[in-house]
Amino acid sequence: MPDRNKSARIGLANSLTEKQQRVQDSPMQQTNASTPTCAKQVKWLITVPLLFTTSCTGSLYKIKPLSELPTMPSDARSVDVGSLTFRAVPLLTDEESQMLFEANVQLAGLLAVRIEIVHNGGDPMELKRLRFQLRDNAGVSWKSLTAKQAIARILKASGVYAYNPKSRQTFEKEFSSYELDVKSALNHGERRRAGFLFFQSPKKEPVASPRGLVLKVEGLSQPVNLTLN
Repeated sequence: MPDRNKSARIGLANSLTEKQQRVQDSPMQQTNASTPTCAKQVKWLITVPLLFTTSCTGSLYKIKPLSELPTMPSDARSVDVGSLTFRAVPLLTDEESQMLFEANVQLAGLLAVRIEIVHNGGDPMELKRLRFQLRDNAGVSWKSLTAKQAIARILKASGVYAYNPKSRQTFEKEFSSYELDVKSALNHGERRRAGFLFFQSPKKEPVASPRGLVLKVEGLSQPVNLTLN
């Protein structure tokens, strides 16, 4: 009997020694197995915003510098009203908007219209009285948006809700640089003013090859209509 008890004690000791050795050989496995799932999720939620805040300090989208904007297409529609000439062309394809804004403007239900105003001579022209309206071949009007309003539509359509505030500020600044300036007068020294107007589709639906678009310019002695396509 004494011998059998001694053998049992020796066997139990050997078993404990083997278990301790396995724990020492795989400490990482032991640690991971004992970490609750909720703790891992909390760690992820804390880590990701910190990484996002420290690394994403540039613009939300890579905007092409305004200085690199190509010249107005030769097929842009134009109308001469004497002291001023208006030229305009819409960005109808995703490729065009991606090249400039790295964002699918059409998917957000937006149409960007590039416009150029040329001063043909005479007194400086005040542009702040100008109003632009867009309608399609069904006679339906498209709502005019400011650059900041267009940005809000782009972010919502793209599902972008979490971002570094500075990144959005940079995006707004760069995107807004494309907006047509109608607040200052067009004088002899400048002679030419160019920029973009932004319009929202009637039902906020994605823009897909709209036809019969007409840009109406009000605020002059007579309204001006440009058939864009």
